[in-house]
Amino acid sequence: MQSPDSHPLAANEADRHPHSAPLPSPAGRAAPRVIAVASGKGGVGKTSVSVNLATALVNAGQRTLLLDTDLGLANVDVMLGLSPRFTLADVFAGRCELRDTVIEGPGGLMVVPASSGKRHMTELQPQQHVGLVHAFSQLDLPIDAMVIDNAAGIADGVLTFCQAAQDVIVVVCDEPASVTDAYALIKVLNRERGMTRVQILANQVQSAAEGRLLFEKLQRVSNRFLDVTLNYLGAIPRDEWLRRAIQRQEAVVDAFPSAPSALAFRDIARRSRQWQSPPGPRGHVEFFIERLIEQAPANMSASASAVAPVRSSAA
Repeated sequence: MQSPDSHPLAANEADRHPHSAPLPSPAGRAAPRVIAVASGKGGVGKTSVSVNLATALVNAGQRTLLLDTDLGLANVDVMLGLSPRFTLADVFAGRCELRDTVIEGPGGLMVVPASSGKRHMTELQPQQHVGLVHAFSQLDLPIDAMVIDNAAGIADGVLTFCQAAQDVIVVVCDEPASVTDAYALIKVLNRERGMTRVQILANQVQSAAEGRLLFEKLQRVSNRFLDVTLNYLGAIPRDEWLRRAIQRQEAVVDAFPSAPSALAFRDIARRSRQWQSPPGPRGHVEFFIERLIEQAPANMSASASAVAPVRSSAA
């Protein structure tokens, strides 16, 4: 099979990576956009989505941190060909600080790896999950976005890390168990954690119509039984080039930038940058809450300035 990027019509290097290095943001202490990626069922490509979304954000000029919170069966580092010295297991064991786990991945992507095969990491107490969220407030990194790769299912850690993010992407594929388990996750997030907005991403689809159909299945049952708004984020096509990129331990957006799945991931990253950020803390556990508190007065002032001329003209 010929690589899509060897084709005469393939994007050149400048088109593939419009920014070869992350661009500085005007406010180093601004609260980053935090996106949690989750799934009800394992095996739907959730980690691949996390890795490619984070990489696409980096390539678009966003200083991005990829956090692996699949605490017992982590594999973000494996998918990117990284060999971390420390993981989150070392943080909980007191062998290092959180900042010591941060390693640099391809293109300047920052990664906080978790461990694999450490059963005790799957048995952490709820307050330890909250403690990890709060620890990120002390992680003084200038980042614009953080992507969280959660474990599959509805364990306490998954619920806490999703609740602490600003947006949640639930990955679903065309399998009955995937759809059923995705609904179960959305239901628990809504009823137990008060989440009222969830992004749905259809993965490994044969066509755009198949992805839309998956979303509509979830939307129908959610509208009937839950107080939650589901937004259709899009679909990632089933793609041989994505499989090859995984074998090469690379993100497909880097390995084969013109592949259908790579184009879809870049579109998802573009859409995610357009989501509206909350003006300040929302009253529960959140990542980077100190930064949210710091920027809240500025956001309120900006809102007031925007409204003031309208009121004057109305008068």
